[in-house]
Amino acid sequence: MSGLFITFEGTEGSGKTTLINKVVDYLNSKNIKNIKTREPGGIKIAEEIRNVILNVDNTQMDKITEALLYAASRRQHLVEKVTPYLEEGYVVICDRFIDSSLAYQGYARGIGIDKVYGINLYATDGMLPDYTFYIDVRPEIGLQRIQSNNREKNRLDLESISFHQKVYQGYKEVEKKFPERFININGERDIDEVFLDIKNKIDEIIR
Repeated sequence: MSGLFITFEGTEGSGKTTLINKVVDYLNSKNIKNIKTREPGGIKIAEEIRNVILNVDNTQMDKITEALLYAASRRQHLVEKVTPYLEEGYVVICDRFIDSSLAYQGYARGIGIDKVYGINLYATDGMLPDYTFYIDVRPEIGLQRIQSNNREKNRLDLESISFHQKVYQGYKEVEKKFPERFININGERDIDEVFLDIKNKIDEIIR
């Protein structure tokens, strides 16, 4: 039996991490074997690359360097963790995957969605998620949430509001590119309402 690869996407402060934890608890309650992970990161090498990418001191990082680092991290994560668990029939829940690179580096950084997509198709041997939950939260609201919960800021959090607005628009473009796997969830509601929508979709997917 092959597993199921489900990713969560969204702008900064969209609530992905909280929702993923709720999804994992729900799957556990149904005795569905699952593993949660994140990008960039999830394994030792990829976490080390993450530290380079998100370090607030690395303000001179070139945009193509950034895109390639994400792709390198993704490759190692896939080979070492995601694919082995899928082959064992797990539901793999990943906080961010290829669509983040398309929205952030492809669109917001101006490299081009198709160009970044090509880099990542090479890195992943063409692998894409089965389903992607896009938590739709306007950047103004997401950044307000980050400010109010005093979470540690990373290099991307410190970008201008215009950058985050471009990321938001980038996700809209990515959603148009992959309508068959994108599930748009209104993330500006109470967290329990948002999770209920996700749970209902998961019940449809996993029968």
